[in-house]
Amino acid sequence: MTRQTPPVLIPAQCRAGRALVGLQQGELAVLAKVSRKTLTDFEKGIRQPYERTIRDIREALEHEGVVFLDADDFGGVGVRLARFS
Repeated sequence: MTRQTPPVLIPAQCRAGRALVGLQQGELAVLAKVSRKTLTDFEKGIRQPYERTIRDIREALEHEGVVFLDADDFGGVGVRLARFS
């Protein structure tokens, strides 16, 4: 049985991903099913939410077309838009 690594998402990636797809904090909070306060505090670096909350935020952004780049993909973490056909 292999253990999955928790999804990585840093506040800057969340803010950048949200900006790429034109979402306000309240809109992303609804899509991710988290409170706006949790999202705001996370994006400001005030607190680190539970792994499940991070996963929910990341999955909501991915569903909107955000692709997350890990530290080994071009030297640092980042985001980009998915290619749509």
